[in-house]
Amino acid sequence: MEERMDQLVNLDFGGRGIEHLYHAARDKVGKSLVKAAAEKLAAVPRGATVLITTGSASRAWISSTVVENDGPAGAAAVARALSLALDVIPVILVERALFGPVGGIFQAAGMCMITMEEARRTAMPGGRLSVAVLHDYPTDDAEGAAQAGPLLDELQPSLLFATERPGRNVKQIYHSSRGVDYGQDKARIDYIFDEANRRGIPTIGVGDGGNEIGMGLIAEAIRQHVDYGERCACGCGAGVGAVTSADVLVTAAVSNWGCYAVTASFAALLKNPDLLHTSEQEEVLLMRGAELGLINSPLGRVDPNVDAIPLASHKAVVELLREMAMRQMAK
Repeated sequence: MEERMDQLVNLDFGGRGIEHLYHAARDKVGKSLVKAAAEKLAAVPRGATVLITTGSASRAWISSTVVENDGPAGAAAVARALSLALDVIPVILVERALFGPVGGIFQAAGMCMITMEEARRTAMPGGRLSVAVLHDYPTDDAEGAAQAGPLLDELQPSLLFATERPGRNVKQIYHSSRGVDYGQDKARIDYIFDEANRRGIPTIGVGDGGNEIGMGLIAEAIRQHVDYGERCACGCGAGVGAVTSADVLVTAAVSNWGCYAVTASFAALLKNPDLLHTSEQEEVLLMRGAELGLINSPLGRVDPNVDAIPLASHKAVVELLREMAMRQMAK
């Protein structure tokens, strides 16, 4: 069933070559991408910390606070499932400028936004609490590289999860899917994934364009099959492909869909329907995103549609994933 989930979320609605990236990732990972990711989630110890990042400010040369609505909702669905299933503490690593909109989406998913010190008290008696912690990261390359190890030492995460999170190319430039340099005021979060990969801490990346953390796993496929994959539009001449890899790369036509498929596979693996993202929750998150000013990036406007695909279609994909997971649980 997970292979069908893979196929569903990799239907190339946008005509951006995602099916080529899916096949390349499938060959690298060696099994269903969403199943491989779900197994990584299920292996996280109860009560552990998981570092989650998202947030693509796709018009960063105008404002670093204008973030797209693909990514946060998917990240929140994964965090919610981990919290409910394993009492995980999700630490959401984003720019401080994005604390408001990204935190708002996690709240809409049912999570209490608290500090790390407060989160550590959730293990005490007195009733469970679904929580998430916002944490910022340097926007300077040198500082980002220098802080990767110390932050991993401090947080001791059992897993790192990135979705729709920009990664730098071989010339240290962050590109949009249109080949434009949009690295202005971006937190250099990919450095912490590089360090986690070196340390053997499990990593998962979800993406739809080739420029996200995790896509370094299939660099050659990005050069061959993605617009601006070989040569970008910013002048650096190195293409949009992100160099940072991940143990598991989940490709999807919309990054949110990849997260929802991972969540569905995770729920099926644990045989727990309460972990599933639902079409009702999807509408809540995307409508809340519009209220918070998240943009439908291809059209450059605030609305609850994602990647120029109507809200109703996103709800339909979520419902199909839910049905697939429920059938898997019934076996």
